[in-house]
Amino acid sequence: MTEARIRSRLRALYEGAGETGDRFRYLLLAFDLLTVTWLVASSFFERGAHHTRIDLAIGLVFLADLLARQFISRRPLRDLFSFWGLADLLVIISLLVPIWGEGLAFLRVLRLYRVFHSPRTIDQLRDDIPGFRRHEIAIRAALNLLIFIFAMTALVYQTQSGLNDKIGNYADALYFTVTTLTTTGFGDVTLVGTSGKLLSVAVMIFGISLFLRLVQVVLRPNKAYFPCPTCGLRRHDHDAVHCKACGAVLNIPDDGLD
Repeated sequence: MTEARIRSRLRALYEGAGETGDRFRYLLLAFDLLTVTWLVASSFFERGAHHTRIDLAIGLVFLADLLARQFISRRPLRDLFSFWGLADLLVIISLLVPIWGEGLAFLRVLRLYRVFHSPRTIDQLRDDIPGFRRHEIAIRAALNLLIFIFAMTALVYQTQSGLNDKIGNYADALYFTVTTLTTTGFGDVTLVGTSGKLLSVAVMIFGISLFLRLVQVVLRPNKAYFPCPTCGLRRHDHDAVHCKACGAVLNIPDDGLD
């Protein structure tokens, strides 16, 4: 098989609009969700040789995925040294060369953010899930909120595990993260060391800003996301006929009532 043919087939899987590409991307998403589940579940058990073997297997899959995306990329160097490319590299290195336990493997949660925000995945969800288009803003905000909470939880766990007897698993880290983000602060679980105090400050700052912002987006009345062709206003009522900012006629796509 020629190089051009291999590249064409890979692009059909990663970027194609057909059923095969849709299934492949859903498979990648399911694998990412499974690895995150394993990351959480493994924190409740003593780390052994089987943990290392599973991490190596996950790392090899991630490496194959990265190489495939680089092979079909039209800007390979730019993609490799982008934020997402570097995050993937750090995850792969920490899984294949576990110098510091799982180290930076918790960054694998960023893969979920990238997948959920790729244009192709969003188009798939709009087509495959009834009502997604109508509630897209709230759903995406809720997903962002969950990913953000998990990213903070993973960071707390990875930096405090083995140093802090109050952080023994992801449940402990989640408890601290949520109480800190919501500024409840019971005080029964605290982070140790200078780095722990700085991390607590960072989590509280994020809680005051990003966390509250995401919660507001989830709870606010549902709006349609449709750029006005005249003034560019993006949020409108679903049944809006005219833009409330400039009065231009809108043609908001509507899948009908749920």
